[in-house]
Amino acid sequence: MKKLTALLLALCLVLSLASFASADEAGKVYYLNFKPEADEAWQALAKTYTEQTGVEVKVLTAASGTYSDTLTSEMEKKDAAPTLFQIGNAEGVTTWGDYALPLDGTDLINEMTTADFNLKNANGDTVAVGYCYEAYGIITNKALLEKAGYKVEDIKDFESLKKIADDIHARAEELGFDAFTSAGLDGSSSWRFSGHLTNMPLFYEFRDDGITEQPATVKGSYLNAYKNIWDLYITDSAADKSKLSGYTGGAAEEEFYTEKAVFFQNGTWEYATLSEKIDPANLTMLPIYCGVEGEENAALCAGTENCWAVNAKASEADQRATLDFLKWVVTSDEGTTMMAEQFGPIPFKNAKEPENVFFKAANDLLAAGKYVVTWAFNYTPDVDNWRAGIVSALEQYSAGTADWGEVEFAFVDGWAKCYENTH
Repeated sequence: MKKLTALLLALCLVLSLASFASADEAGKVYYLNFKPEADEAWQALAKTYTEQTGVEVKVLTAASGTYSDTLTSEMEKKDAAPTLFQIGNAEGVTTWGDYALPLDGTDLINEMTTADFNLKNANGDTVAVGYCYEAYGIITNKALLEKAGYKVEDIKDFESLKKIADDIHARAEELGFDAFTSAGLDGSSSWRFSGHLTNMPLFYEFRDDGITEQPATVKGSYLNAYKNIWDLYITDSAADKSKLSGYTGGAAEEEFYTEKAVFFQNGTWEYATLSEKIDPANLTMLPIYCGVEGEENAALCAGTENCWAVNAKASEADQRATLDFLKWVVTSDEGTTMMAEQFGPIPFKNAKEPENVFFKAANDLLAAGKYVVTWAFNYTPDVDNWRAGIVSALEQYSAGTADWGEVEFAFVDGWAKCYENTH
């Protein structure tokens, strides 16, 4: 009897251990969400996944502006820490790199259409995956372009852009519209050129020199390209280039939606306003071409601070469960629909086509294998002062009271001074 009891107890123990092992193998997902506005959508998607797979998915959303503090406190819970969290930039990799699982070779990485939004650690491992992005470029009215006798496909680089813009400007009175909207240097508009447009020379210089963190100095290697596109903006426009400080961002926007110009440098965020004034079928966005060799292979200027990281300190079962969940998010109808609705463009093969046609243009360029012009301006030191120097120099140059050397000085020497001031 004692032997039988012992056998039964042993059997119960084995079955109990098997049950625990099975539960552990299934794993669970705990996502610490960065975007409060997407909380409801993530909660619904998590519920759907659990219903379909039986895998537990918990979503906690940090209050706006508290993500860093919330992440720190949640990670201290060890066995109850998030298995999925956000890293926003290179500084975040430095802070949270020990908690970030290398993701190269995973199904998630294999579903991506570009790696340009991903973050790597010092060893070169991909530790955070950029899952959505914003973009900017040259917003284009296709209908006006066609009235001038051209198609979007005719613009492939700076040479073709300049040829078409020059022709439209020369015929502006006949056509009833000009090439470019005003390149306003009023504070409501100047950021488009002291921030977003300066990204062009910064991106190509940093790409050539392998810059991956804020440098103390810049060389201005591609300032000739910056000059190319700036000269085009201020020459092929109805705006008085000697008075650009008086032109606002709102003025440029109005010039575009009242069809006074074909081209308007701005971003995906303009869709809501412009689509109310212009048929979205007539809108698209082109890369900012400026005369750099190989730029015919460029996509839009795009970037993000929304990157997924998987907790390297979570159990292997939880890591597997988390990676399986992410693959489902970016491949399933339910997941890709939610992502399109909440985040617009996502750099994954099964991405749904977003309503925003500028995002569609961004996705189409990525799908065609074009390289992303990433946001190098994020490295700018003492950003407000550096940009102010650029704006002042552009005003003087455009008005003819200074030569291009003033812009070069503001760009190169201004960077070094601003870096010194902040370090």
